[in-house]
Amino acid sequence: MYLRLYGEEVIEKHLKKKGIKKEKDVEELYLANSGLTECVDLSRFKYLRCLWLNGNKLRRLNCLNHNYRLAELYLQNNQFVEVFGSLKHLTSLRVLMLQNNQLTKLEQLVTEFEKMQCLHTLNLFNNPVAQEPDYRFFVIHSVPSIKLLDRQEVLKVERDTARKMYDQNQEKIRETVAFGHRSEGPPTLYYPAERPAPLTKFDSRDIGNSFLRDKMPYATEDDAVNARRLKKSVTLFTTFDWSKVPRIEERRQADQAFDSPEIITHVYR
Repeated sequence: MYLRLYGEEVIEKHLKKKGIKKEKDVEELYLANSGLTECVDLSRFKYLRCLWLNGNKLRRLNCLNHNYRLAELYLQNNQFVEVFGSLKHLTSLRVLMLQNNQLTKLEQLVTEFEKMQCLHTLNLFNNPVAQEPDYRFFVIHSVPSIKLLDRQEVLKVERDTARKMYDQNQEKIRETVAFGHRSEGPPTLYYPAERPAPLTKFDSRDIGNSFLRDKMPYATEDDAVNARRLKKSVTLFTTFDWSKVPRIEERRQADQAFDSPEIITHVYR
């Protein structure tokens, strides 16, 4: 009776049925409808992902202190009055069934779900908390990741309504946002129209190259072109004057010595 009361016998029977001998191989554990009033600590099953405890007589949930990998947890049809401090560390939960219990204190209950960023399916119907005013909108606002609540899909219009009801300050800010930028009013509120600046008067003769136009430094345009050409860099090109270089026969037959070859230098600008 003692073993059955705390679930050891049920666990051993389940593991034997599945042919599991090592605790690290336990990923699913079915303890539903076993008449349990309390459950033995399940922390030794570190890789547990799915747990069925539904259909028992549980009043407290203190057996999941180190089961951080739990993704699906079925706790419906028990006698839970509260689960405060028993679920908030199970941040990997995706499916949580808590319907048909005696859960009260809605605000305290949803704080257990704050860090469950993957939680998409949640059942809380047939609990006293489900009778509180605007219960559904409050849960939708408190659990942004939820997609299916009490067997009903969460609609966009419900999310919008929940945001307007419970996040009024942020909603006012959103209403003032236009094209991704916040606007507190018309542009003239921050950038009032200024008086037009007076036009500055100036003599057209001072524009551009008026100095060269009014006071030309050269008498004619040809003089200006020649002066510009002289300012360019000089390129030198030298060659031999091959016409004055004697051939071999001329050197052999000549009586007088020939002068050195003449070098011709070409200057380019």
